[in-house]
Amino acid sequence: MKAFDYQQDFKNTDFRQHPDRYQVGRGEQGVLMVEPYKSEILPHWRFKTPAMAEASAQEIMRLFEEYRVADDFVGMDMARKFIQMGYTRARRYANHKGGKKYGPDGELLPFSVNEEKAASAAIFKGWWDKIRADKDYLARKKKHQAQYG
Repeated sequence: MKAFDYQQDFKNTDFRQHPDRYQVGRGEQGVLMVEPYKSEILPHWRFKTPAMAEASAQEIMRLFEEYRVADDFVGMDMARKFIQMGYTRARRYANHKGGKKYGPDGELLPFSVNEEKAASAAIFKGWWDKIRADKDYLARKKKHQAQYG
């Protein structure tokens, strides 16, 4: 996999019009940069409570399915990134008070457990696991990467 290109013109690129410029990247790379998807998905992304996480994940998955029907792999992958980010951010807040993993000196802050955030993380993890097992999504991902890198 080639390195994610953070130097491309994210500000002026409509990735729906130019899916060839979209890179899957690793994990959540580019999740807050790729338009118009960021603006479509971000308003629904929440993990403060398990109820909010469930509603958020369901709405993002609804968008994932809309993108699938529209044959829009970039939208599907961006929805996947937001689901994944729901898990990783909720886990960070579950493990570290205030979501801060490192102190000002760069030292790892003490581990703590926030059960509410852990439950939110588990909700997103369940949906993320479904996407990672989705054969259609995986085939589209492979095709996109083979075609555009």
